[in-house]
Amino acid sequence: MSCAPGEPCEEGRTRRRALAVLGLMGVIFVALSTVSFLDSRGQAVPAAVSYAGFDAVQGKRVFQAYNCMGCHTIVGNGAYFGPDLTGIYGKVGPAWLEAFLPSAGAWPTSGAVALQLRNEAIATASGVHSIDDYLAKYPAAAERIERRGGHASSMPNLPLSHAEIGQLIAFLEYTSKMNTEGWPPTPRVNGLAYSRAAPMAAAASTLVPASTPAAAAPTAAAPETAGARGAQIALETGCTACHARDTGRLVGPGWGGLYGAEVALADGSKIRADDAYLTQSIVDPDARIVAGYAPHLMPSYAGMLDDEEVAALVAYIRSLGGEHP
Repeated sequence: MSCAPGEPCEEGRTRRRALAVLGLMGVIFVALSTVSFLDSRGQAVPAAVSYAGFDAVQGKRVFQAYNCMGCHTIVGNGAYFGPDLTGIYGKVGPAWLEAFLPSAGAWPTSGAVALQLRNEAIATASGVHSIDDYLAKYPAAAERIERRGGHASSMPNLPLSHAEIGQLIAFLEYTSKMNTEGWPPTPRVNGLAYSRAAPMAAAASTLVPASTPAAAAPTAAAPETAGARGAQIALETGCTACHARDTGRLVGPGWGGLYGAEVALADGSKIRADDAYLTQSIVDPDARIVAGYAPHLMPSYAGMLDDEEVAALVAYIRSLGGEHP
């Protein structure tokens, strides 16, 4: 626009002011672009995070390959069917995750978590070596064990390898170390009637009858059989999270009808599932890998269970069907 003759003209000043603002915006854009190529300024980056020798970048690829965001939210993205995983590593710790991920169809028990702490790499990453110290350091793990331990979960058992589990935990450690500046916000669940959110006292009261008829109370406790003791040990140590009581396959083979059956091994040989084989499979599970199953998924119970407890577990498996020839 041109100025009319004889009238004050501000066109030049306005043009210079516009160009100055445009130049300032250009300088800011160039500066911010340059800063984006600098280091993370103290923010956690996946390339700098590792867990027990496993890489967080690879863990992110595992997370994506199994479409975990189809059910879970992480850093504000994903679905809401499962829990938010952004800070899960810092809440439950690596030993709980090591116990849960291989057999996610059931919640870990304290025995299953304690078993993971026998691995020096996991104990070092956890910062503690005993289960009591672990539950004190990670109260969210203690809450999950007390409320849900041994019960079925809504998550399927995924065919995760030993390496994929470690990589996935490394990725979850990275997301726990991120500074999300309060995002996502913590939902308020006060008054929620969903059973999983009920207070522990209320949950416990639903499991214990208020009163027991006097006529129903036994005069003396019946002696516990080896099979019954084995069933309790299987529950406490988390065996039932990986092994079904029938012939169904979970993470490991089903125990129904296993005793006395002929088992095909990964090396092409066959062996009878007798007392000796089952005992060895408990204390040294990688000694004979069953065909169709990956090694290193089942931890060794040597040193955690004594000979009597191992024998009770074998007796329990025997009670589930099958006969020694």
